[in-house]
Amino acid sequence: MKKALLCALVALPLLGGCIVSVNDGEADAHWSSSDWQKQQRQNRDYIAHLDLGNSAAVIKETLGTPDFSESFAHQGQEYQVLFYATQSVKSDGKISKDECTPLVFKAGQLISIGDSAYQALVGKL
Repeated sequence: MKKALLCALVALPLLGGCIVSVNDGEADAHWSSSDWQKQQRQNRDYIAHLDLGNSAAVIKETLGTPDFSESFAHQGQEYQVLFYATQSVKSDGKISKDECTPLVFKAGQLISIGDSAYQALVGKL
């Protein structure tokens, strides 16, 4: 009994920093309600003040990694679409494209903002 107690006391400080993390393999966002709302409000504010012609690099530098992105070529032109979360109604920890505002770039320059502009471009393909 004394040996078991002694072993437990010796091992206790070694185990004090152990953390076991188990998840189901999904990358869920662990945002509090106000965090994701604040982030999306900041995204909306920034996007609302964008000027056409801004570079994709500068926008990515400010807004960070987009929630989704697409790239394609059409009639010899390169297009990139970055989707940033701006309009989630509630946080379920996952973002879908319909909760995002698309930013459309041609040759690295912003040419349109919003879903109708994105759909018009996709309709041309």
